[in-house]
Amino acid sequence: MKEEEIITLNPTSSSSLPSLEIPSQDAWVDSSQRLLPQWQQHSVTTSSSQPPIPISISRVNQVDAARLDIEISGMLKEQLVKVFNLIKPGFLFQYEPELDAFLEFLIWRFSIWVDKPTPGNALMNLRYRDESATSMIGKEVRTGLEGPGLTMSQKIWYCLATVGGQYFWARLQSFSAFRRWGDTEQRSLAHRTWGMVRHLEGFYRAASFGNLLIFLYKGWYRSLIERALKARLVYGSPNMNRAVSFEYMNRQLVWNEFSEMLLLLLPLLNSSSIRKILLPFSKDKSSGSAEDVTACPICQANPTIPFLALPCEHRYCYYCLRTRCAATPSFRCSRCNEPVVAMQRHGGPTKSKAPNG
Repeated sequence: MKEEEIITLNPTSSSSLPSLEIPSQDAWVDSSQRLLPQWQQHSVTTSSSQPPIPISISRVNQVDAARLDIEISGMLKEQLVKVFNLIKPGFLFQYEPELDAFLEFLIWRFSIWVDKPTPGNALMNLRYRDESATSMIGKEVRTGLEGPGLTMSQKIWYCLATVGGQYFWARLQSFSAFRRWGDTEQRSLAHRTWGMVRHLEGFYRAASFGNLLIFLYKGWYRSLIERALKARLVYGSPNMNRAVSFEYMNRQLVWNEFSEMLLLLLPLLNSSSIRKILLPFSKDKSSGSAEDVTACPICQANPTIPFLALPCEHRYCYYCLRTRCAATPSFRCSRCNEPVVAMQRHGGPTKSKAPNG
């Protein structure tokens, strides 16, 4: 069994150890108050150099929000027009710019003025943020969507630009068209003003097109007014369940653009020319001309002086065929769409070249 080692301290060696002072009860409070200014200065310096969190807002949502605002304004206008039609039909037609401005002012008054999103922005979970005064300090930044709303001056300028600007431009165009500024003499004041208006409109459209390209590239500021006011659309809530899928949204956009394209192109199409182009595919040209000799295909009457169009040998009135060949450089037969190169009297040897050469 081992002997226990007994260690004895030399009382003379205790004097060589450093003396330990016991801190007071409030020492940590004094230390924290002494170091707090330095910590605050360091945190402010670090947070001020922190770059903003990059966020990406869906471009489709922003465009859809603007489209929904237009549709809602149109629905309100339609209902208001129906009410006044019961009083006097066509009463609001001469006050249409004032009506549009009034409805736009109502939407602005009860949405942007009271720090709420417009109906279209609310449906797309969007709100306006003052991008020039966005706060990016410390732990306040969590998602990148934080930031103050529009200031009082931004709201007023937004109303003046959207409501007042559109009303002034609509009234200026109607007044200039009524006064016929474009038909006056070259040196008159009205004509020069009309030229300035047209140049200003062209410059605005070019600037809007440039802003559209920048918007498609970066996703910021869908209009010139928003870019000038630094009013950026951001999500109102980081989490949102989409009520409508992208499939139906894209389908609606495609059908809307397709219908607008048809409304633009249909008045430009000539139905008779389309029928002539499709005629060779829908009718057998080998059926012969025996069934086509009853009436002139132009005037739909019995030919008084019958002439044959060569080489297809369909029968026409002389004056009908002569005038058509003279008016159209490359006239084609109305029945078979064959080019008419000459004309011959029906039942006779006389043959002449078509006037179109």
